[in-house]
Amino acid sequence: MTGRYAILPERALIGIEGPDAKTFLQGIVTNDVTRIGPKKAIYAALLTPQGKFLHEFVIAQTGAQPEVQTGETLLVDCEAARRDDLIRRLTMYRLRAKAAIAPRDDLAVAAAFGEGALAALDLPPEPGAARILEGGGAAATDPRLAALGARIYAAPATIATLGLTAAPAEDYDALRLALGVPDGSRDLTVEKATLLDNNFEELNGVDWKKGCYVGQEVTARMHYRGLIRKRLLPVRIEGAMPEAGAPVTAGEKEVGEMRSARDGEGLALLRLDALDGDAPLESGGATITPQVPDWLAPSLEERG
Repeated sequence: MTGRYAILPERALIGIEGPDAKTFLQGIVTNDVTRIGPKKAIYAALLTPQGKFLHEFVIAQTGAQPEVQTGETLLVDCEAARRDDLIRRLTMYRLRAKAAIAPRDDLAVAAAFGEGALAALDLPPEPGAARILEGGGAAATDPRLAALGARIYAAPATIATLGLTAAPAEDYDALRLALGVPDGSRDLTVEKATLLDNNFEELNGVDWKKGCYVGQEVTARMHYRGLIRKRLLPVRIEGAMPEAGAPVTAGEKEVGEMRSARDGEGLALLRLDALDGDAPLESGGATITPQVPDWLAPSLEERG
C-alpha cells in the first residue's frame, strides 16, 4: 500500500548553520544534540529556567546551503505561528557562538504516514532514523513515535515526487490524536506545562545523561522523585467537542483539562487518580473516556 503525505501549514523550519550550531544548542535544549547527524534526528524542547514549556521541535540535519560552506545545516521543525519567538530566544542564547539562525521558507514541513510511508522514503521503523534528501532537505522517521510515520523537510514540488499520495493535514492530525501525541502549544500551555506530565520522556524528548540545559534541575527533580501526578492522554469523546482548556470533571470534582480535539478524538491532561475512580468523566456536556496508548502503558503501570 502506498503511504500518504500531508503538508503541515502549522509547522515551519528554522535553519541553524555554523561551526558552533550544535554546541550552543546542547546547553539549552532538553535532548542530546550531539546525536544529530545525517542519519539521526531528535525531538527536544526549550524550557524556562523554572522547567516550564516554551517550545517543542524536531531537529534534523541536512547539507549546507551553497552560499554558506560550513558542511552542515540543522533544520528545526517548530510551530509556524511561534517561529519568530523561538528565533528570538535562540538568538538570545547564542551569545558569541558562530551560528547563523534564520527562517527556511524554501522548505515545507510534511508528515508521511500510513502503511508504506516509511518504505517509500527508505526509512526504517526506528524513531529518529534519518537521511538527507537529494536537492536539499531531509526525511526522518518521527523521533517521537514511529507509528506517526515520518517528517519530510523539502520543497513542496520535491515532496510530491517521493512516491506518496497527497492527503489533507486533518487526516494526519486524527492519527496524532488517536496515538496521544501533543502538538506544541495546542496541547502544552506555554510557561505553565511541564514536560513529564505531557509524556516527553516516553516520546524521546528528554535525555537524562546529557548534562545541564535550561530548566534541567526542575525536570530532573520531577523525574527522580516521582512527582508526576497528571498525564496527557488520548480520550474518546461522546457529544459535542469540548473547547481546549475546558475542565474535565468526575462528578463534582475537577480532575483535568481538555486540549486539542476533533471528530470524537482528543487529548486531555488528567489527574492519574481519576483513572482509578468510578465516576464518569465529562467535559462541556460530553462524556470523556481516557485511552492508554501502548507506548505509554508501561510508565503508568510502574506507578503501581
